[in-house]
Amino acid sequence: MTSSAGTVLELDITGIAHGGIFVARHEGRVVFVSDAIPGERVRARVTESGDGRSFWRAETIDVLEASPHRRAHVWPEADLDHDPAERPGGADLGHIDLGHQRSLKKQVLAEALDRFAGGGLDAPDVEAVDDSDGTGWRTRVRLHVDDDGVVGPFAARSHRVIPVSTHPLARPAVAEVASQVTGRPGSIDLVEPGDGRVRILRREDGGTSWARGRSPRRRSQASKAHPEVVYEAVGDRRFAVDANGFWQVHPRAAAVLDGAVRDLLAGRVDPSATHYDLYGGVGLFAAALGELGGSEVVTVESSPRATGHARENLADLGVRAVTARVDRFLSGLPKGGRAGAVVLDPPRSGAGRAVVESLDALRPDAIAYVACDPVALSRDLGTFRGLGWDVAALRAFDLFPHSHHVEVVALLTR
Repeated sequence: MTSSAGTVLELDITGIAHGGIFVARHEGRVVFVSDAIPGERVRARVTESGDGRSFWRAETIDVLEASPHRRAHVWPEADLDHDPAERPGGADLGHIDLGHQRSLKKQVLAEALDRFAGGGLDAPDVEAVDDSDGTGWRTRVRLHVDDDGVVGPFAARSHRVIPVSTHPLARPAVAEVASQVTGRPGSIDLVEPGDGRVRILRREDGGTSWARGRSPRRRSQASKAHPEVVYEAVGDRRFAVDANGFWQVHPRAAAVLDGAVRDLLAGRVDPSATHYDLYGGVGLFAAALGELGGSEVVTVESSPRATGHARENLADLGVRAVTARVDRFLSGLPKGGRAGAVVLDPPRSGAGRAVVESLDALRPDAIAYVACDPVALSRDLGTFRGLGWDVAALRAFDLFPHSHHVEVVALLTR
């Protein structure tokens, strides 16, 4: 069973895997295929192979038998009439109708729960957050500039810059700026905060990371010393946040997740207990804990800038904002203490066993876990369940239409 990069195979697509790729088999070998849909037969070009590999990768170049759920790609430059190497990344489900995208995301979540969380958990339906066609929602877009001055996104699964004429997932004002911006080699972040005015943040030193629960990395010294402070709003509360700091990308995401956390923790916030918002950013969920009745709320975040904003954003609630890594903070708490409600909103990699075990030692009354990766969530849920916790509720939201990402909120109780 041999193959080499560039070989074209005819494949029957049988499923979807985590990460927006699809599953086929060739002579018993698993092949992960991009730009396909379960139930299709496609012609795909092998990109990674070799006898020693447990799986191969391939890219769809033609559809022989199409799924009824296939649509013209929402991003024309990413459609099949372009060579796979020229297709921009970021909309890996953009060729599938929205309803079926959500069904596939539910399937990925269900398989992750079965494999990593110990089984017996039903994946929830993935909820739409508006009635749009899934375009025009990205308030933050990263473009790259190569050594020849070409500006655009990276090609899918590549670091090669692809020039494009459209940005269908971006907010209209962001898309307009994206079509005109130029720069020197590096990265360009376009940010549209609550005031609707697009900021252009140039990164000639390799860019930043907007990873949740982590401060931006590899920033220029100027932006690190004097980042612009912008404002976002959820309900009647306004949140200050650095323009290059973390905030949810979909304009409705913060409100949707805030509402889900409040619904799950309603009646569980004891005014006499200490409540924790872990990986708290600028204080979104700490505000929820305070407004649900928590008189003593602690928010923990590793970014000093975000912690400073949280302190100011929540001054009226008396929230204590701590700058620390969550694992170190939890390990430093006095033994034998007890917590009230906890909101756990870790980065994409999840909380991990050490944090889960430290949190279990706090004996909290309830935990609301906000997750952006179904596999990382499922691993952590498996650890919690092994320690005696129950998953009392699960909700999933389609906050990133036309991409494989899905946001999940879980309620954990004893």
